[in-house]
Amino acid sequence: MLNVQSIHKKYRKTTVLHDVSFSVKRGEIVGLVGENGAGKSTLLHLLATLEEPTSGNILFDDINYKNNLKNIRKQIGFVPQEIALWDEFTVEENMIFFEKLTWKHKSHDELRQLCVDMKLNKWKEKVHTLSGGMKRKLNLAISLIHDPTMLLLDEPTVGIDLKSKQEIATYLEELAYEHHKTIIYTSHDMDEIMHLCDYTYCLGSDPFYEEFLQARNQSIIVL
Repeated sequence: MLNVQSIHKKYRKTTVLHDVSFSVKRGEIVGLVGENGAGKSTLLHLLATLEEPTSGNILFDDINYKNNLKNIRKQIGFVPQEIALWDEFTVEENMIFFEKLTWKHKSHDELRQLCVDMKLNKWKEKVHTLSGGMKRKLNLAISLIHDPTMLLLDEPTVGIDLKSKQEIATYLEELAYEHHKTIIYTSHDMDEIMHLCDYTYCLGSDPFYEEFLQARNQSIIVL
């Protein structure tokens, strides 16, 4: 379980996150919404250990982030909104390159199977020739090479076609419900949030998000 306890984050005099607390169980897909500037990406960066909170605690499976960053990082897969790939490498070469940077070895066949599982079949093609949807799938596949138990996704389907969105959603459901991954998912696509997530956290009290989801009988919790 992920347990966030009274997190505050300040940049000089600007408070981005104030007294944020919530929890997420294993096998759940949880949405994270809020208007631009509400702190969604900042919160994901804290959960991904890319930044430290000004105060408060974060625990994963009862392990405190503060003194166990090395072990915590082994459990986390992070997919940033920006596509982070080598354009002149093939899909295969990207997977092999990033596998060498992880702590967990994967065979060539296992790397390819990761891509096949999410219907990314362009193994020998260079990244710059791929569609936006294929690039997003590859970004996701790379984050899963080390078999993390928690997956943090920052707008992972922005700007891609509906078919690719549905294929990614189906794969994420499999990861959560069959492999018991903890998944936290930000998106501005409320239909996507509504159909994919078990429930949703909203950063800041925003009537739009509350009314939208409540009108569709979706659970939303204001942080």
